[in-house]
Amino acid sequence: MRSMTAPALLSSALRAKPSGRLAQSALSWMQSKTASRGLKLMAGAEMVSDKLPGMPDRTVPPVLLGRILSGALVGAVLYKTGRGSLFTGAAVGGLGAVAGTFAALRLRKLASERTSLQEPWPGFVEDALTVATGKAVLSGYKPKR
Repeated sequence: MRSMTAPALLSSALRAKPSGRLAQSALSWMQSKTASRGLKLMAGAEMVSDKLPGMPDRTVPPVLLGRILSGALVGAVLYKTGRGSLFTGAAVGGLGAVAGTFAALRLRKLASERTSLQEPWPGFVEDALTVATGKAVLSGYKPKR
């Protein structure tokens, strides 16, 4: 639903419970304090900017590419922490980002069409769902050494 929320939540979880499997990896930066803070700031900025008029649709190629890269990063990190293939994780994460992008767009449009919620309120609901589901998914995160 948001391109920066998943990396921000994952980085925060890795900061709290680092994975030894990332320690010698090119992805070790995801466990750093700087990455955690920076990604949280970017996620917050994305949530604010989403409500501004004139923001491009999430499916225009440059925006969609950013979402794919974000999903690929999260997938790669999760697969790496589970001893999976970095490339498989990136592919699964990128494809998941595409699916999530179009599903979330449809849900947001339905919310605007079928309820009395008008912009920016569906965006606030989307933000809350994004953070709540991300935290729920990561609540059981246990790093593998």
